[in-house]
Formats: sequence, structure tokens, C-alpha cells
Amino acid sequence: MMRWQKPVIFLTGALVGGLALAFLAVLWRPELLNGRLAARQAALAGASTAGASTADSPATDLGPGVTATPSPPSPAPLGSYADAVRRAAPAVVNVYAARIVTERLPRNILQDPFGELGPRYRQRLEQSLGSGVIVDSAGQVVTNHHVIADAAAIRVQLADGREADAQVIGRDPDTDLALLRITLRDLPAIELGRSSTLRAGDIVLAIGNPLGLSATVTQGIVSATGRGQLGVAVFENFIQTDAPINVGNSGGALINTRGELVGINTAIIARNLGVEGIGFAIPADLVRGVVGELVARGRVVRGWVGFDVANIDDANARAAGLSRGGVVILRLYQGSPAQQAGLQPGDLITRIGGKIPASAQEVQVRIAAMQPGTALLISVQRGAQTADTQLQVVEQPLRQR
Repeated sequence: MMRWQKPVIFLTGALVGGLALAFLAVLWRPELLNGRLAARQAALAGASTAGASTADSPATDLGPGVTATPSPPSPAPLGSYADAVRRAAPAVVNVYAARIVTERLPRNILQDPFGELGPRYRQRLEQSLGSGVIVDSAGQVVTNHHVIADAAAIRVQLADGREADAQVIGRDPDTDLALLRITLRDLPAIELGRSSTLRAGDIVLAIGNPLGLSATVTQGIVSATGRGQLGVAVFENFIQTDAPINVGNSGGALINTRGELVGINTAIIARNLGVEGIGFAIPADLVRGVVGELVARGRVVRGWVGFDVANIDDANARAAGLSRGGVVILRLYQGSPAQQAGLQPGDLITRIGGKIPASAQEVQVRIAAMQPGTALLISVQRGAQTADTQLQVVEQPLRQR
């Protein structure tokens, strides 16, 4: 045997013996191999996420020598308003109103061939469905006045299925709002937001009970604010939205993406005119003020001088002998401050409280906002003559509401 062959044979034998011992060790203690694999995996993970803190992701023990780091929770899906709906929807209720309707029967020629009998009438029970919003855990529910107008009985059903008869605390037809009260425990109440911060393009959600489908949610944007002259109410300052509003949504909630009430849904443009995506809501700031008045007094106290006004264009104004268009007095009420001060139908209001009015609605709103007992200076034009008249503002009579 040559000299160099002995070291080679020795090294080969040592290598084979070492492998045999390693095989026996792994066969007897397999966790030794698992520990080395886990260490290798941890080293690779540490290299791919260098700088990450393990204090934020506690390790989980999966067995001897094996550890794993849990994945972070998945983020909420983008574009979801589920949290806003979860906060607001329980406070939106069904409002059932029952009315007794009297109707005239058609003449029956067999029973009354000569028309000698007087007209005959019959009464029937008519039920309507609307929505409402719980604004106080004590049971105050806001809805539209037209939902409960002339109702003989009103019943409210909550989203959780509970029902209760409702008592009318007060109503305000001039803003189409009414306040009800129900007596139930643990009532959910919506949080009132600020409608004054709304901008065209803001996302809003409408929640109501269209066609009896309770807690229906539709989504849209604010199309415009300050809409008026729709003929829905005397004092109009509506939020316009393209969030779908259908029959039964009246009195329901218009909310922002935080789940706060920003409006009470009240009207839609007739679809038989081919119009889609135009709905209106009463601003929450107006709702807040009306509710406060109804709770305190059972009515809303407004200033009144006793005339109705209308807008007139330049052409009609010249035909009536006026120099220009503007706001004209349409009619006066008997015994009102306006009649006692000598104002007449056809007078053009050039200034009210020292300011030129932009519209008939502005005149109504400014007078309504005045406290009864205060003095109001109105400038009018009659023909070619102008005059200043001072009126005493009084509280609006209930018969005019």
C-alpha cells in the first residue's frame, strides 16, 4: 500500500462513521432536526423583514423547537360603510298611521231614481307607512308631518321587532316635521350631526322602510344644499341627494359616513316625469331647532305680520304698474299687523329690515325668525310711490300653520 492511501482511507471511514452517528441521532431525537429547520426559517424570515419588531407580533409555541409568528389582522374592506349603518340603523323605525277617511258614495239611480235623497257618505280605515328616527333614548321619534297628518292612531315598530303606540308631542307643518314619543326601555338613539358642514359631493346614506322593507340602506352623494321653492313646505332649505328615496322612506334618516344624522328624508321628484336620482332631506340643523321648540312648548314660535308674498318677474311687474320685478304682497289677513299698517295686495317689497329681499322665501324666513313683540321696518312701492311702514311682529296663529 502506498503512503498517501492511508490518510484517505482514514478520512473516508471517519466521514461514514459520522453520517451513521447523525442518522442514529435523528432517528432517536427527531426534534433536533425540526429545531434546526425552524431556526433556518426564522433566519430567512428575519432577513426578509429586517427591522420589524417581534414585540408587536408575539410568537406562538407549536411544539418542541417550533415557533411561528401570527399574521397581522386583515384591514377593513375599502369603501365599506357597514360601521356607519351599524351605528345608525337601529334608531330608524317604521311608522304606521291609521286614518278614518270619509268619502261620498256615487248616486244609485235604482235606489233614488228622482234624486230626492241627499248625498250619502261612508267611512273607511286607511293605513299608511312611513319612517322615523329615534333621536333620544327617552323615546323621542322624529318623522315627517305628512306621514302622521290626520292620523287617528300611530304605531311605531323598531328594527329589533318591538312595537309601541306613539303619542304626538308636537307638529310643525311649515317644515314638514313632527315629534312623537314612545315608551320602551333601552332605546337606541341616533347621533345628530351638523348639516351645515355638508358639501356637494359628500357621501350620504339613506335609511328607511320603502315599501315596507325595513332598514333598507341606499347610498349616494349630496347633490346640492339650500334647495327651496319646491312646494313641499313653507320653509324649505333642503339637502338634495341622489341616494335613492322611495315610498315609505319619508321620515327616515340621511346619515354621513360616520353614522351621524344629517337630514330627515322627506320628498322625491315624481318619476312619472322621467326624473331619476333627485331626493330631498330636511337638514339636521333645522331638525334640531324644531325638536327643541316642540319639546319646550309643543309648538314652534314664529314671527308673523299677516301677509302672503310671491315672486314677480319684470314683465308682470310692469304690467301691474311697477317699475321692476321682485317680491310682491299677494294677500292680507283680516286684522293682521300688515293690514292695520295700511299695506295692500300688489305692494312691491323693496326692503325688509333695511335689506333688499332676494325672494319671497327670504321674506317669510326673516319674519318667521323674529321674536313676537319686536318692530319690523318694511319699505314698499305702490305704483310710482314708495313708503316706509313699521309693523309689530306677533306670534304666528295656529290657524295659519
